[in-house]
Amino acid sequence: MDKVLFAEKLMKYIDSMDSENSVVQFYIPGKGRFTLVLEEEDHQTIKADVKKNPHLELMFKESEEQYKEGYSITTSDLLKSLSAKDFM
Repeated sequence: MDKVLFAEKLMKYIDSMDSENSVVQFYIPGKGRFTLVLEEEDHQTIKADVKKNPHLELMFKESEEQYKEGYSITTSDLLKSLSAKDFM
């Protein structure tokens, strides 16, 4: 299990994942051990998924409202918020 000290290394793990390499385990000091699993690669658009499941559109709208109200952050924002001191 590799120790992750920088967000760039975590992004390298994510970028290298595919159907053959779908599980990555890593450790962030001060946070704990993580197992990242790529469940499937799907090239289908979100719009097609929404057509199949009308409740999904409602979920997206609710999620967007929560994000606008400050109740959540994106993965990109989370990664940007991490600094070296978070890994000490």
